[in-house]
Amino acid sequence: MDKSDYHARIEAPEMRDYGVYLKVDQLLACQKPLADLVNADELQFQIVHQVEELWMKLIAYTLVDVLDYLEREDTHRVVTLMGRVHRLVRLMTAQLDLLETMSPKEYQQIRLELGNGSGQESPGFKLILRLPPELWRAFKHAYLDGRGLSVEDIYDAHYDHGDAYVVAEALIEFDELVQKFRANHLYLIHRSIGLGAKSLKGRPVEILEGGARHRFFPELWDIRCDMTDRWGAAYGTVRDSISHPPQAVAQR
Repeated sequence: MDKSDYHARIEAPEMRDYGVYLKVDQLLACQKPLADLVNADELQFQIVHQVEELWMKLIAYTLVDVLDYLEREDTHRVVTLMGRVHRLVRLMTAQLDLLETMSPKEYQQIRLELGNGSGQESPGFKLILRLPPELWRAFKHAYLDGRGLSVEDIYDAHYDHGDAYVVAEALIEFDELVQKFRANHLYLIHRSIGLGAKSLKGRPVEILEGGARHRFFPELWDIRCDMTDRWGAAYGTVRDSISHPPQAVAQR
């Protein structure tokens, strides 16, 4: 078979029950026809971003379930589902590496095909960004206010590694992983078009940099700083060296 024959089989696979159930024919029709690709990397570009949207659909669907289980204070289910979300975000982050196999020139050719579009318009990611405030409200109502606890209580004053702490850590891990995803995306932009350039729609790359620093649950990050400051005040900001005890220094 020549190349065109292989392409025909790629685009029109033989369908049996498995393919019918997964609607593989429709799935493979979601990309541009192979004959119309602007270059050999455009198929990869489309698939990576389409798969990212599918993962984000599953993340949003799962987080909606988490909201329900937070209200019920079903900690085991919350932690299990958040673990799924964590794995999904890691998958999304790892997939970005595929796009680094493209040259800057190939990326620019594909970029022209996007028109005025950019990743900042991702419908899946925009939905995910709307969910953390709802997660925080549900967590605060059920695990903090409903139990007469504060963030400081569960992390320090009344720390017991209990349900509230475990759920809080599941939330902050999600927060951290999304920040890492956004940071990796920023590095991808750096490698493909450069941080000194303007992003799509002429919006400065600083918007992406700001997103990479955004925190969903600032209370969970701030408590760490507060605890460190309190501990530091108790033993002083300058501590004796454990490698050179004061006596040994005095004898020198």
